Amino acid sequence: MKLRFVRSALALLLAATAFQVSAQDFPNRAITMVMPYAAGGPGDTITRLFAGAMQKHLGQQIVVDNTAGASGSIGTAKVARAKADGYTLLMIHVSHATNLAMYKSLPYHPVDDFEPIGRATSGPMVIVARNEFPAKNLNEFVAYVKANGPKVSLAHAGVGSASHLCGLMMMNALGIKLNEIPYKGTGPALTDLMGGQVDILCDQTSGTVPSVKGGKIKAYASAGKVRLPQLPEVPAITDAGVEGFDINISFGLYAPKGTPKPVLDQLNSALQKSVADPEVRQRLEVMGISAVSLDQARPEALRQHLKNEIDTLGSLLVKAGVKAN
Repeated sequence: MKLRFVRSALALLLAATAFQVSAQDFPNRAITMVMPYAAGGPGDTITRLFAGAMQKHLGQQIVVDNTAGASGSIGTAKVARAKADGYTLLMIHVSHATNLAMYKSLPYHPVDDFEPIGRATSGPMVIVARNEFPAKNLNEFVAYVKANGPKVSLAHAGVGSASHLCGLMMMNALGIKLNEIPYKGTGPALTDLMGGQVDILCDQTSGTVPSVKGGKIKAYASAGKVRLPQLPEVPAITDAGVEGFDINISFGLYAPKGTPKPVLDQLNSALQKSVADPEVRQRLEVMGISAVSLDQARPEALRQHLKNEIDTLGSLLVKAGVKAN
């Protein structure tokens, strides 16, 4: 019995030592960064940008894996089930918080099953409309949607998407109900907006700013308290006296729960260097997105940001009675 105990203890010690050595040797092979949405969208572009930047500092290739479906929950579950060794990561935005409210049961918990590495980007939202929309300015826009309510069509990229959340928050703040038109992604929603098939859309600047500058749609306001540097002539929604409408979409990087701290530290260091990289910041700026400050690209900042989004945006979905199909 004593010999068996000694052997078990020795096996555990050897396993722990091997794990420690592997952590110190990290990384010694390619890393997979899961983007739980389809290729081609803003999230995919951001993920590939940071994968390319971080691999320079880690000395190993980072392969982007687009595992899409169920509002990002399929790809997220894949990372939650992965070995906690730092070789499978998750880059995700607001859906990491909102899926908790949308789904009756998830095969993972966004807080309990992941280690936060740090925030990467911060993307403001903007209210845009078809060029023929009657309102000439922000005050007229507010008056028009309040007066016409359900006659105004509000496009969004699907239940739980950033544009859906932005639309819900706008309706909440203005005390109105618009005619929601869900699409399978921002691309088709924006196409129909430019074609005049729908009236308005509230979405990330990465998709809308180029169309505004190209004269294909018009912008009424930023969905927050400050004007957008990309569209300085467009007022903030608070300029019209509208309160309680401030939404910003951030992408953050996570690892499976239990990933060793030395590995997390190396990943965070690579993320910090990438966030500070002038080329990364410039490429994000072209998209209408900002890299976060270095203090926000830390695990504790992402942990707090996720908690805040679960509280605020989760309650927004619950109040609206929104559930995934």
